[in-house]
Amino acid sequence: MSGAMVASDSKGVIALRADHLEQAHGLSQVLKWPYRLEDWQFALELGRGFAVEVDGKLLGTALWWSYGEDFATIGMIIVSPDAQRQGIGGRLMAALLADAAGRRITLISTKDGEPLYAKLGFARCGFITQHQAVLDKIPAIDTAVPVRAATTADRAGIDAVDAAGAGMDRRFLLDALLDVADAVVIERAGIISGYGCVRRWGRGVVIGPVVAATADDAKAIIAVLASAYEGVFVRVDVTDTSGLAPWLVEIGLPQVDRAPIMALGAPPVSAPGAMLVALSNQSLG
Repeated sequence: MSGAMVASDSKGVIALRADHLEQAHGLSQVLKWPYRLEDWQFALELGRGFAVEVDGKLLGTALWWSYGEDFATIGMIIVSPDAQRQGIGGRLMAALLADAAGRRITLISTKDGEPLYAKLGFARCGFITQHQAVLDKIPAIDTAVPVRAATTADRAGIDAVDAAGAGMDRRFLLDALLDVADAVVIERAGIISGYGCVRRWGRGVVIGPVVAATADDAKAIIAVLASAYEGVFVRVDVTDTSGLAPWLVEIGLPQVDRAPIMALGAPPVSAPGAMLVALSNQSLG
């Protein structure tokens, strides 16, 4: 899905294009969001983006990503500080929701954005906690959990586990992630029951997605993935339902934020025996 395919409309909302991304990166830097230019490029290549531009100056952005025919996530919704209270956020969201019509949509909200999303019909359905720091020492690894490096032969198993944990079809996201990430799986009796990824992102690396059958399995996956990054800035965004926030603090990744998950329509639901623990990032889910 390329943002360049999105048509412009009469209210000044246009497609977010690749040549906008340097300015988009600048907007996110003003907000102290950690995206690199490469992270913007990755996100736009996977999704569809909208922008408001005046006299060559980018004033706002909004992106969305389709997960099958039924679900989508949205994110990277930014309005320049010097263009606030001009209705730009509302116009971007109107264009985005029209483009994604028919899908049940989730997002991770900022404090400032929550009133707009609530007005549009989004409702809270959970929380994520953001954990990050330079990792002073690697966490202890539970060797009783059979974590190993993923191989190309594991792909069908990873797809199945992810769909069970995320409650939606994210194969196109995994296609992109597994090209750039290091991945591990948990395999018992020939069946993959969990997986996790780590990749370069933001100020260092991000661990996620992580899907596992139990909290102990999730801890083992995260510990193995983190083991290569002692002295590196590590970030993990976990669901409240995972229960992992206290453990992440214990291993040296303090909680720096807690943000609501909001949904328009019924949110996706994990299958029994699978749990979405960590996000790939707050926009892509």
